[in-house]
Amino acid sequence: MELIEDINIITEPFNKAVITIGNFDGVHKGHQALFHQVIEKAEEIGGTSVVITFDPHPLRVLTQNGPPLITRKDQKIELISATGIDKILCLPFTKEFASISAQDFIQEFLLAKLGMKAIIVGSDYSFGKNREGTLDIMRQAGETHGFEVMISDWINDTETGDQRISSTRIRELVMDGRVNETPKFLGRFYQIRGKVVKGRERGGSKLGFPTANIKLHDELCPKMGVYAVTVETDTEKFNGVANIGYSPTFDDHIFTIEVHLLDFSGDLYDKRIRVNMIQRLRDEKKFSSLEELSGQIRNDIKRARTILA
Repeated sequence: MELIEDINIITEPFNKAVITIGNFDGVHKGHQALFHQVIEKAEEIGGTSVVITFDPHPLRVLTQNGPPLITRKDQKIELISATGIDKILCLPFTKEFASISAQDFIQEFLLAKLGMKAIIVGSDYSFGKNREGTLDIMRQAGETHGFEVMISDWINDTETGDQRISSTRIRELVMDGRVNETPKFLGRFYQIRGKVVKGRERGGSKLGFPTANIKLHDELCPKMGVYAVTVETDTEKFNGVANIGYSPTFDDHIFTIEVHLLDFSGDLYDKRIRVNMIQRLRDEKKFSSLEELSGQIRNDIKRARTILA
């Protein structure tokens, strides 16, 4: 896979580029199916599979607003790369880029610059200045310039068969704490990432359960509460219990994400870790004493071990 973040470094068109374009937030099962279609078509014509995506999210440039991201740039690129795509163009989205007309986008960017021979997009795809570019315009250009336009079907929830897999639906599940349902849409558990930072030094000394305190790197934070999780470092993977919220027993009103790693005794300070959110165990609760809180944490750990076994 080749990652391209500056369009100006492309000095000649790709060989028979098969292209898809989108934000692809979450890189969910629907996106993955689309990427595999692109790869199959590229293999069929002896061409190059290409994904074009953007950073920041276009809505943040056009409206100064936008949804919390399921996957930030680094994770999105990792996930797209894992599908086997040849080229990933992760391009800066600017107002200048947004002002390109639909015809110029097709002729100067997709055809002249990238060498497009086929494009595969969803049925709601639009493009160009003020989203004036429609699929009909793309098909007409395909007939004129000799490239194929393919429409990818929506992928539905494999369990019910009647609910479209979408980034919006995944955000709703995460914010509602229903992280155990995310794999049927993502193909994996929802993951948060962050750096381990100095905490309030109370987990080990006061409660007997040392925790890694995370400075959250991601934007989409699960609903406050206690979760069974798995934790990945660069070299190892552990089971754990995470608390997301304000730890009301301590009454200091400071939002934290604290993770207790089961059967771990090392030092993760200043390291970046990845936390897979497996299942929500309970709401946060204010306990009458530290002893009562410690007892509840022991119960949380016991339940997490059963879930993660």
